[in-house]
Amino acid sequence: MLVYILFIVGFIFLIKGADLLVEGATSIGRKMNISSMVIGLTIVSFGTSLPELLVNLIASYNNTPDIGVGNVLGSNVANILLILGISALINPLPITKNTYFIEVPFSLTAALLVGFLANASLFGKTNDYRISQYDGVILLFFFALFMGYVYIVSKQRKSELSGEQFEEMPVVKSFIYIILGCVGLYFGGLWVVDGAVDLARLFGMSESFIGLTIIAIGTSLPELVTSVVAAFKRDTDIAVGNVVGSNIFNLLWILGLSASIKPIPYDVISNSDIFMIIAASTALILAVVIGRRPIISRWEGFFFLIAYGWYITFLIERG
Repeated sequence: MLVYILFIVGFIFLIKGADLLVEGATSIGRKMNISSMVIGLTIVSFGTSLPELLVNLIASYNNTPDIGVGNVLGSNVANILLILGISALINPLPITKNTYFIEVPFSLTAALLVGFLANASLFGKTNDYRISQYDGVILLFFFALFMGYVYIVSKQRKSELSGEQFEEMPVVKSFIYIILGCVGLYFGGLWVVDGAVDLARLFGMSESFIGLTIIAIGTSLPELVTSVVAAFKRDTDIAVGNVVGSNIFNLLWILGLSASIKPIPYDVISNSDIFMIIAASTALILAVVIGRRPIISRWEGFFFLIAYGWYITFLIERG
């Protein structure tokens, strides 16, 4: 009974935690003259990726790799199609050149890299499919490259402030907001996932299906709530940067760290999920390129949601 109570409380923690994190991170970033996109790519992305990191580490130690891999791949698909789709319906999302020329392609490359390393067995003597500890180090190396890029961008770009007036908060209060926000997201995501998994197992669902759907959506709730809150506040750079940054964190940081601790067995059926990430990332780029303006419109957001519905249907049929 307690797990179901925490399941409900977890949603409250997620919503309030996301709100505090966005406010605190935005305040700190603007005081440091850092753009909202960089804030979304770093502080917010790290905070909202904590549930995925926790689930993967637990799955690794509990010898349930299907949950861990499915969690990351399913979360990345949900981030693009579900979260950006809903956020775009609330407010059309302008996309900067850096985002669709560098950051989204970098995320796309990260997905290709994970797929290649998992299928190639570069450092193994067997034909077993897995992400080895050496592969994990490679993923962490590319994550370090991405953080180097973010650092350079933070130095070059001036703060991109909208015309709205934002509440000025003391630095200490801003950091308290960030810490409380991350704590809320962490426990909220944990309790929601625990409750969802408990409910799912009552219906005899497989670990892979749970990882790709229930847990993936559950651990993506921080990104969803954060991006929706940012979209309502018209801070769309954080909404977009949060999703793109979170996808890169998931593939390079979370899988890289998990694999470097303990090799992750890989099921070739997951290649179809990597393909879905690639297709979703490509659709995101095309949505910006084919439009009159670099923006994800409401109708494109609606299309993303339809595509996500089709993906869930595909997973159910796949079993």
